[in-house]
Amino acid sequence: MEKLSGKNFAHPRHWLTWLGLGLLWLLVKLPWRTQMWLGKLFGLLMFYTLARRRFICCVNLELAFPHLSNEERIRLNREHFVSLGQGVFELGLSWWGNLERLNRQTGIEGMEHLQAALQYGGVVLLSAHFTSLELGGRLLAQYHPLHVVYRPHQNPLIEWRTTRLRAERYGKAISRDNIRDMLRSLQQGHAVWYAQDQHFNRKNSLFAPFFGVEAATNTATSRLAKLGKAQVVPFFTVRTARGYLLRFLPALDDFPGESLLADTLRINQIIEQQVREFPAQYLWTHRRFKDLPEGGNRYELYSKESSCK
Repeated sequence: MEKLSGKNFAHPRHWLTWLGLGLLWLLVKLPWRTQMWLGKLFGLLMFYTLARRRFICCVNLELAFPHLSNEERIRLNREHFVSLGQGVFELGLSWWGNLERLNRQTGIEGMEHLQAALQYGGVVLLSAHFTSLELGGRLLAQYHPLHVVYRPHQNPLIEWRTTRLRAERYGKAISRDNIRDMLRSLQQGHAVWYAQDQHFNRKNSLFAPFFGVEAATNTATSRLAKLGKAQVVPFFTVRTARGYLLRFLPALDDFPGESLLADTLRINQIIEQQVREFPAQYLWTHRRFKDLPEGGNRYELYSKESSCK
């Protein structure tokens, strides 16, 4: 165990995290299908024990898919937790997985869109929070150096570990609050991997429809593209029956446009299209629809009015 930057990671409060990391390191040595089966069991355990997260997922699915029956949404909720459990194993694969084995079960669609955009300068590689997100970065970094934007983890040991690994595998890791570094990377002609699809505070967001629901949405992609003189290439990583798919879409034409709201809506629609294709793999346990335009917490209202319990 180590001591780094004044943090003593040998302290007993970190022992459980060390144990979990060690167990995950061992488990990723298993065959992929065995890992996905274990991930399914872990996901089902979370579904039946994490009531608050199950409730948030239920509300999100009720908002996004009102046409589904209650039974269909319950099934999708359960499938999402299965995907979450499998995502834990994919986090381990992103750290310690055998790349040769992973590459054999990974398909790539539309890489030429990224390659073409990079010929003209920096690229905002626009992603979204699917459960295989972290693994997608490692798979892509084999082909193109990436500058990745991340949100610091609350657990200091996990944050230290992921920071080390990102430094080894990516060209640069940038905190999501460090706009200056993002712009510098874009102006130097790099691809900056960025996911803007989580709930954002009112100061830096606009309310734009996402699945027909007015959601507080980060507007940084438009500002980064404009100030960094960069193209925006959508990029998504999803799990398939045989492994993974890295999907690139064409660079966005006439982006940013004259309207920040129109840009934000356009991005939401692109992400929504991908989510509808792989609905169980999107991060529905995140409070994406928390703020109401008129003020208030949407989930608190639903706790009184919804069938979600």
